[in-house]
Amino acid sequence: MNAIISASELASALAGPNPPVLLDVRWQLSVAKAAGEPPFDGRAEYAAGHLPGAVYVDLDRELAGPAGAGGRHPLPDLAQFGAAMRRAGVSSGTPVVVYDGGQGWAAARAWWLLSWTGHPDVRVLDGGLTSWQGPLQSSLPGPALSEGDFEPAPAAAGLLDADAAAALARAGVLLDARAGERYRGEVEPIDRVGGHIPGARSAPTTDNVGPDGRFLPAEELNARFKALGATDGTDVGVYCGSGVSGAHEVLALAVAGIPAALYVGSWSEWSSDPERPVAVGPGPQ
Repeated sequence: MNAIISASELASALAGPNPPVLLDVRWQLSVAKAAGEPPFDGRAEYAAGHLPGAVYVDLDRELAGPAGAGGRHPLPDLAQFGAAMRRAGVSSGTPVVVYDGGQGWAAARAWWLLSWTGHPDVRVLDGGLTSWQGPLQSSLPGPALSEGDFEPAPAAAGLLDADAAAALARAGVLLDARAGERYRGEVEPIDRVGGHIPGARSAPTTDNVGPDGRFLPAEELNARFKALGATDGTDVGVYCGSGVSGAHEVLALAVAGIPAALYVGSWSEWSSDPERPVAVGPGPQ
């Protein structure tokens, strides 16, 4: 099953006999703001207009645990994550479609978590809310008509810790989804130090989409990742700053037909430990 869905396909699915549960995961990376500029408020954006029937999901509170030694967006407590999904109406036998404002990172984080914990039918709206041509709803929906029954059951594969990411960089392919200048160590606006995990290869998430923010065709993505070493039989992993844009790269790999694991702690965890090695420059050294 394709991991993404177009706006027209979603409209047809919503009109069908088994419409998907819709999750709105609008979010933006919190960085230093100009004096007096309010931070991004995903819940307010949701209240101003969302897909009819969609339920808002807070990435920082429901799709991640508290920031700390495990990074800025570590795994959430899975019992709390499951409870949040059930409150949103998520059941194992009901399809789920996740969307955000268009960048796709936050929606991909929800897609990855639901997929990794065993949901069999979850997709991301390609292009996000900006691709939707139908009406929006501004009134806030009440609780889901019926609570879902989804119980997270994490897979044995698909998740990397710091040691596994370091090993994969040597034995397989570890892709760094951040911007190239952060990978090279030229700038680092958020974390303690710039650079990359030794052996990782630069693969910015922005290169997975076209000018409209939608994913490139599967064959183009497949060619891109194969050129980066993700050939048949090679184990592939991804990391980013804090396990959000990296989930988008795992999603792009899924569109290309290439399974990949996610290092959720990512650079925010790796770089916080001065004992871990840091590489700089354009190559994977």
